[in-house]
Amino acid sequence: MIVRAAQIRSLNENYEAQGNSIVLLYGRDGCEKEGMLRIYLKDKKHFYYRARQASGPEQYRQMAAEVEAAYDVKLQKGTYNEIFNRVKSGDTTKLVVVIDEFQYIVKKDPEFMDAIIKLKDKKLYPGPVQIILAGSDVAWVEQEMGDCLGERVKKIKETMKLTDLSFLDLVRAYPSLSVAEVVRIYGVIGGVSSYVSRWNPKMDFKTNICRNVLSTYGWLHHEAERYISLRLRELAVYETILTAIAAGNRKLNDLYHLTGFSRAKISVYLRNLMEIDVIEKADSFETGGARNTQKGLYQIRDHFINFWFRFVYPHLSDLYMLKPEEFYDRYIAPDIEEYMNRYFVQVCMEYMELMNRVDKLPIKVTKLGTWIGKQGTVDIVAQDAVRNTIVGSCNWSKPMMTAADVAGLAQTLKKARLAPKHIFLFTATEFAPELLALAQQDERFIPIDMKEL
Repeated sequence: MIVRAAQIRSLNENYEAQGNSIVLLYGRDGCEKEGMLRIYLKDKKHFYYRARQASGPEQYRQMAAEVEAAYDVKLQKGTYNEIFNRVKSGDTTKLVVVIDEFQYIVKKDPEFMDAIIKLKDKKLYPGPVQIILAGSDVAWVEQEMGDCLGERVKKIKETMKLTDLSFLDLVRAYPSLSVAEVVRIYGVIGGVSSYVSRWNPKMDFKTNICRNVLSTYGWLHHEAERYISLRLRELAVYETILTAIAAGNRKLNDLYHLTGFSRAKISVYLRNLMEIDVIEKADSFETGGARNTQKGLYQIRDHFINFWFRFVYPHLSDLYMLKPEEFYDRYIAPDIEEYMNRYFVQVCMEYMELMNRVDKLPIKVTKLGTWIGKQGTVDIVAQDAVRNTIVGSCNWSKPMMTAADVAGLAQTLKKARLAPKHIFLFTATEFAPELLALAQQDERFIPIDMKEL
């Protein structure tokens, strides 16, 4: 498990503060909040309850049984007020009460949140208490919780979202691997904490893919469908749309012609997929070259779901007829390096964000993105508050980054109407000698070898 030290530190700071508090802790399925809570609760007096997907009365019975077992008491009133009246630390130590997957309770029983607030306000338990409401339904927390809780939501003192791990986190998680190897891993599993924890760095990339994804016994074999079905139904529609996007059909009109679904239906399903962070709209960086910009593009945001629908789903019959190694060689190996270009751009963008944070860039960047043109793309565009610009160009799959690549970038910059002060050149392979010579003569060009990342 990847230890989220910063979040544990924040929880401890909240714990040490005077007074009682309610903390909302949430993240997508796979963020490993349970493991983090296990570390945090060690050596603290606590009561932990994992909510079930059950009816209101059954949920109460399950929690009551755990309270009775933990505190050797007998509950008789059948209320959450009574439950939280009987939890205790046993001394003056602050008690930590954790209700995990709390959304399963509050959706069906408003009395529960009223009891939580009373607990926080010392109306049920006189001692100091920290209450942690944890959940993995990100879309519900961010879009529906406020309506569900109403005025009660104001009682939540602190909100902590467990986001996906960064590329730098992955580099730290796999210290024995080269940067190039970590980029490939990042391109497949992204920063989902549970995926990162289970990827075996002692096995090479192909072996991990074969054993974990392509094998019917692999822990990622059914993961794409499982994750989508946690929140959404009608998988036939969603998988049809995702397959089309993964194949390069990124506009609503393209999806309409390919799938046969109405534009209105596709729009609704795209919005549902965006709400659970599976897809995103690829908005182009705004420049004076709006006339040359592509608009209305969609892309699969989730790294593993993108990998699955790009390489595996279209060949599902062969997945069950071929050995995993044969499937990999036939369907993945030929295109995997080109596929990684997109994720290498993300890595380079994260590098620039880090450099900006420590004031190592020529400007103080306030806006960062990609310019997506009808003909050509500027991988990284960064501007400061007064629109001074630097750009980045990233090469992953070409054997060498050349002066011709820079000349092509210059043409794209004209279409984008960008006049950057500096141009960062990132490559995962090599720089051509003439390009290095150009960089020595023209200080606008800053070549960065991947080893520097």
